[in-house]
Amino acid sequence: MFTMIKIFKTGVLLFSFLSFVSCSDEVIEPLEKDEIYNLSFPSYFPEMTFDTSGNPITKNGVELGRKLFYEGRLSRNNTISCGFCHIQENAFTHHGHTVSHGVDDRIGIRNAPPIQNMAFLKRYMWDGVIHNLNEQPIIPITNEDEMDSSMPEVISKLSSDSKYKKLFKEAYGDENITGERVLKALSQFMITMISADSKYDRVKLGKENFLSDEAQGMNLFQQKCSSCHSGALFTDESFRNTGMYYNTQFKDAGRYRVTLDQNDWMKFRVPTLRNVEYTAPYMHDGRFYTLEAVLNFYSDNVEDNPNLDPQLKQNGHIGIAMNTQEKQFIIAFLKTLSDKNFISNPKFAE
Repeated sequence: MFTMIKIFKTGVLLFSFLSFVSCSDEVIEPLEKDEIYNLSFPSYFPEMTFDTSGNPITKNGVELGRKLFYEGRLSRNNTISCGFCHIQENAFTHHGHTVSHGVDDRIGIRNAPPIQNMAFLKRYMWDGVIHNLNEQPIIPITNEDEMDSSMPEVISKLSSDSKYKKLFKEAYGDENITGERVLKALSQFMITMISADSKYDRVKLGKENFLSDEAQGMNLFQQKCSSCHSGALFTDESFRNTGMYYNTQFKDAGRYRVTLDQNDWMKFRVPTLRNVEYTAPYMHDGRFYTLEAVLNFYSDNVEDNPNLDPQLKQNGHIGIAMNTQEKQFIIAFLKTLSDKNFISNPKFAE
């Protein structure tokens, strides 16, 4: 039921050989110079979208990416790392902050999305402006409200560190530190963050059973939520106006900022619901602190915008019809998407 992907550095394994003289016949085993990194995931997951031919995944590359992920020198004043906003115990979100905080305690405009199962996504960021994971880190690194740095500045700092020279040599074959290599190493680390061991997954694999309220919640979820939060990742990756008011503090109109098409006003990418129990606060600007508040919004507070998603305009009702008990059942099901092993996995930690 699980798929195992073996990814090779530059398409082939590089071998070094150990030979020695013995009075008996010896079988000489090749030693890997840079080992492949095995990614495993359930067969019901979508196909990987990450281009491994352009960025082969190796253990040394992943380890370099992990170190860079927690490296404060990626920011202008050496204080903000990727891991500062993407905290593992919160499924790599910034718990407690509605939106990201950057250098000099500057305030961003969006809630930090979770980093999980990115190897299977087609678009990144709340507005989908990034299509290639290798390019995604450049946005927080250069954004003035986040890291406020530049790739030349990052390269200069890392190039003066002998430990990084060694890590880059182990990952890429030489000590040359480039912006492309920095970004590709970060994406190698990020695609290893596969969350697929929740109770939902164990039920799907026949290893466990839902409790009564969880099973009722799944049925309600399929009726009321799965048109957008579909598939194994619980997102169809579409952009939808869900009737949220325009936040005048952040002035973020979502997909409209990318396309300048009025039809995209206040449309945001449908987020994954995996590990949603750990990722509060919710929505693009962190406006809701609980799952109850999110469901209360969808049942009672959806605004009838001109481009409101049709799924929220059915049978003369604006929003999603749910009573209090139904909401509790749905929340019970949503908590079965929590993957405790994922958030406690030591290989992701600093």
